[in-house]
Amino acid sequence: MANILTFDTRMEAIAEKVKHGERLTIEDGLFLYETNDLLSVATLANEVNTRKNGDHVYFIENLYINPTNVCEATCSFCGFKRKPGEDGAYTMNNEQLLDYVQKRWNDNIREFHIVGGHNHEVPFDYYLDTIRTLKQHYPQVTVKAYTGAEIEFFSRIAGLSMKEVLEELIKAGLDTMPGGGAEILTERYRLKMSPDKASTDQWLEAHEIAHGLGLKTHATMLYGSIESKEERLIHMDRLRQLQDVTNGFMVFIPLAMQPRTQSMGLMRRTSAFDDMRTIAISRLMLDNFDHIKAYWINIGVQLTQMALTFGSSDIHGTLIEERISHAVGALTSSGITRKELVHLIKTANKVPVERDTFYNIIQKY
Repeated sequence: MANILTFDTRMEAIAEKVKHGERLTIEDGLFLYETNDLLSVATLANEVNTRKNGDHVYFIENLYINPTNVCEATCSFCGFKRKPGEDGAYTMNNEQLLDYVQKRWNDNIREFHIVGGHNHEVPFDYYLDTIRTLKQHYPQVTVKAYTGAEIEFFSRIAGLSMKEVLEELIKAGLDTMPGGGAEILTERYRLKMSPDKASTDQWLEAHEIAHGLGLKTHATMLYGSIESKEERLIHMDRLRQLQDVTNGFMVFIPLAMQPRTQSMGLMRRTSAFDDMRTIAISRLMLDNFDHIKAYWINIGVQLTQMALTFGSSDIHGTLIEERISHAVGALTSSGITRKELVHLIKTANKVPVERDTFYNIIQKY
């Protein structure tokens, strides 16, 4: 009985902090991960989200482009990468890039989301040319390209500082950076799971430099493998510390780890409870972020709909074709229609809002 009272008292203390806009500690976050009272966690997260965003839920019409899948890194969670010359390896030239876009184009697309392998077989100019080519042919579309880990990789292959790399990319037409490459921002995790990629400090530095150059960027967390709950919270804390300094992040996107193949089954996937709890805790911990995104590609459309009462204000976009999560066994479709997204939001009693990359409202439904 005493234990129940202690838990109730702790939840009440956290609720008071949330009510008064006080920052939660990592210890508070650990309690929220441990409590069986998931609905109270959801209620608090929903309260914070409603305070920030009312009943608006945002989405965008976007096209994913993966110009190359050749990669020098050996991340243990990736099914997308190929070694040079390996069966299935590809690197698009400008003609192939434009052909890829043209076949999937519609006039509502507002964002190109570009992520690829760390391909050391091509020079830095290749990555600049990708942006230049897209901007030349689709000047009205926002280019969201290259993760913090890719920025660090480019600095190595080009012999430039990360600031110089970003300045060149901005000159070529870069508008914003995606949030990938963060995985879990602790060195214990990175040494085991992505030893060849940017360190915690390098990933954060890439985004800090980008913010200083005027770019608004995104942040992700890849959860559901070897990380502890405390490491997830350390990850969130490091992001909010940087956000305190720069205010350059627009949204946080928790990404559920996908197993390497669909046949690995449900036992190897994150649970619905973990997905909903992580979204809610993200909303509560990241008090200086405007938006928490529920990524339907990873958790499915029905859990995404549930996430709208667990603190999420964004459900990503139409994603004409997504490859990276699907290369490691995502069970969802690779795209969804605007009509389906609007229906998903409306039947959760929320207001669907089509946005641009920077959360400017295009249309309410």
